[in-house]
Amino acid sequence: MDESMPATAPAHPGEKRGCSEDEEDKMAVTKRAKVEDEHENGAPRGAKSAEEEVEEEEDNSGETFADMMKHGLTELDVGICKYVSDHEGFSGILKERYSDFVVHEINKDGKIVHLDDLSIPEETQEAAAAEEEEETADCSVLTEDQKKQLGELQLFKNKESFVSIEGDESKEKRTVVHKAIKTQFPGLETKTEEKDGRKFIVAYHAAGKKALAAPRKHFWPKNRGSFCHFVLYKENKDTMDAINVLSKFLRLRPNMFSYMGTKDKRAITVQEIAVLKITAERLAHLNKCLMNLKLGNFSYKNHPLKLGELQGNHFTVIIRNISGSDAQVHQAVTSLKQTGFINYYGMQRFGTTAVPTQQVGRAILKNDWKQVVDLILKPRPGAEKEFLVRCREEWAKTQDPEAALKKLPNKRCVEGQLLRGLAQHGKNNIVTAFGLIPRNNRLMYIHSYQSVVWNTMVSRRIDAFGLTAVEGDLVLRGTKAHVLSEEEAKSHSIHDIVMPLPGFDVIYPSHHVGKGYKEMLSADGLDIDNMRHKIKDYSLAGAYRRVIIRPSDVSWEVIEYDDPKISLVHSDFEKIENKPAPVFNKEGKYRGLRLEFSLPPSTYATMAIREVLKLDTSIKKQTQLNTAWFN
Repeated sequence: MDESMPATAPAHPGEKRGCSEDEEDKMAVTKRAKVEDEHENGAPRGAKSAEEEVEEEEDNSGETFADMMKHGLTELDVGICKYVSDHEGFSGILKERYSDFVVHEINKDGKIVHLDDLSIPEETQEAAAAEEEEETADCSVLTEDQKKQLGELQLFKNKESFVSIEGDESKEKRTVVHKAIKTQFPGLETKTEEKDGRKFIVAYHAAGKKALAAPRKHFWPKNRGSFCHFVLYKENKDTMDAINVLSKFLRLRPNMFSYMGTKDKRAITVQEIAVLKITAERLAHLNKCLMNLKLGNFSYKNHPLKLGELQGNHFTVIIRNISGSDAQVHQAVTSLKQTGFINYYGMQRFGTTAVPTQQVGRAILKNDWKQVVDLILKPRPGAEKEFLVRCREEWAKTQDPEAALKKLPNKRCVEGQLLRGLAQHGKNNIVTAFGLIPRNNRLMYIHSYQSVVWNTMVSRRIDAFGLTAVEGDLVLRGTKAHVLSEEEAKSHSIHDIVMPLPGFDVIYPSHHVGKGYKEMLSADGLDIDNMRHKIKDYSLAGAYRRVIIRPSDVSWEVIEYDDPKISLVHSDFEKIENKPAPVFNKEGKYRGLRLEFSLPPSTYATMAIREVLKLDTSIKKQTQLNTAWFN
């Protein structure tokens, strides 16, 4: 249940965890209507917006994050306006630190995934002997000084970009040195160079095409599963970023890894990963040099992991500086446990800037490509990083994609990829230019529009009929939706009811809320009876989504503490390192709520927390709360 970044507040500058801080910082939906099953919080991965890029690269530039959010979205802007319970809400700060949001995957066997074992799995003597014979390098050929230099190079601490070691005239002896370096220092490549008639072995960081080259072939025992499964623990890094880091160190293509779902960046998350024919030893070596990542719980199996196979996610959430009394908290969380929450699409589905993603999605569906470009590239209200302002101003003034592109220091963002496409294919070929943006990002826009429609219609449904199943509601029978009769509605509860995302392969409720879909799309210039797009990728089949979700494994505790900078969760990494658990005061300066619960896939934890607090979870509102607290 994690995503691009749910309701969050900016990271506190004092944040430190077990892994040292790292400043580097949907799956495509099938075209048949289905019960929704995507990334936990529903947002795809791929190119980053320029705002996300600058967050990583220019944290110290002039405007504050609060300034940038003044023109951001609120919940009302995306159809989120109802609650299911009648308890009194209270204030609190969500995700003030990334360590306040901890996610453990629930695997396909229903087990909560933990990192609790860093050891290498034992294998049969035959396999181990063969592996040792094939892969073990004689590291004694390296001096202690050379090992030190290579270690610093591996961790990017060496002032030079390479380490040069004088080699023997014998090719066989040089080969032993090459192998020793690559085995003991994952992520480094080597080559032999000749200078003044002498041969040198040069070690350097694998990068670019060399990093993505096919891995060297190693012996693989027949009785060992082809896939090494492991648990990935990560801090403040999203899943694809983590996979890309592992790929570069192991000299693999990212598609050699498989996983069941992607996890948030701004969180501590634990999930299962599988990789083809890479040994646990090689993976375990990476623990020496990776920041904010830890690998463990290794095992060999004969199958990869598949997207959507997970049963859900278990959350441990800290809500800081709460105002509610113990009685209020008890009433709120008891309601969450017994009744649940409206299964809204959370705020991270809709972007963080003054131009929401759903507006771009609507323009795509209307086939208005000039507006698509305009919405993505035009100047917009609110504070932005200076180079992005210059890029937008250049585009508005000259409509010259190459000139605007030169204003961006990083071309990987959505704006940069669109400008590159326009430069390559011309301004009259916008569809092809737009295609340079990764497919998942392009689909994000239209899925965002579907999500606003769904949120709005569900709010109308709750407003009209409350928490009772009524005639005209939809329930699922298998994967198909069925319209309830008046008699059938008596034997169903609100927890059975689904609502459709608009598309060509869904049906709509037969009561007046169903008609609201057509009215809303018509007002946006779209025909609900014609959701097929001339470009197949943008044709919407639709899907069904449950209206109310009831979390499982709910528990909570009101905690008190004095230091707002300390972590309030004992992470898996800290447990492995035998670091002490946080100690809470009986009477502290601040009060917080520690809340635990499990949710199925494609459900937003922030919407569950919203139901508890009765508080807007948008970044705009949370930033205001956070700023007020620290000021």
